[in-house]
Amino acid sequence: MRAVAHREGVRIRRARPSLVLEQFLLNEHTGTHFDAPIHWVTGKDLVNNSVDTLLVQELVGPALVIDCSADSAANPDFLLDIPSIERWEATNGSIDKGSWVLMRTDWSKHSRSDRFKNMDETCQHTPGPTPEAVRFLVEDRGIRGFGTETIGTDAGQAHSMNPPYPAHHYLHGAGRYGLQCLTNLDLLPTRGAVIICPPLKLERGSGSPLRVLALVSA
Repeated sequence: MRAVAHREGVRIRRARPSLVLEQFLLNEHTGTHFDAPIHWVTGKDLVNNSVDTLLVQELVGPALVIDCSADSAANPDFLLDIPSIERWEATNGSIDKGSWVLMRTDWSKHSRSDRFKNMDETCQHTPGPTPEAVRFLVEDRGIRGFGTETIGTDAGQAHSMNPPYPAHHYLHGAGRYGLQCLTNLDLLPTRGAVIICPPLKLERGSGSPLRVLALVSA
């Protein structure tokens, strides 16, 4: 028997038809997963910063969806900036404190192709937020966390930003959280959904694979 990791989870090849009791081994940051503050240097000394110490009430919260799918389809290096967020707020209302902000790019629809990683000889080309946008969301709007459909909460070009990987830098430095490799954001309303995202309770874990559930009004 061996476990095979996939973006959607882990597929287990079972050898015994009468008994299911298997083992699997995988990275904390595999597939759809949760980033805890301890994952980044800016959050390493905070209290309740690992997945086993997170407060339970932090794992259920309202979600707002910012639709960047058209911009991301036109430009894989699209960056969500403060003017884009303010335009969204002008139409949909201010971002509430304690909300999850989910960046919809429809990137999950490329998960079965090379375009999902979208690497070339220079870097990865995937959409994400600017440093100023993340800082704005964390400091001015007080968000609970930031979620994306790409491999990470940062853009593919984030290694060259100031600071490098700003979503990780600002989110985790403020004790906030990240979700990545999300799917079905196109099925969620712009606002009004509630997401449930408890990670595995790994001792001193920096992250965890998980299923993110969304509750929406019928």
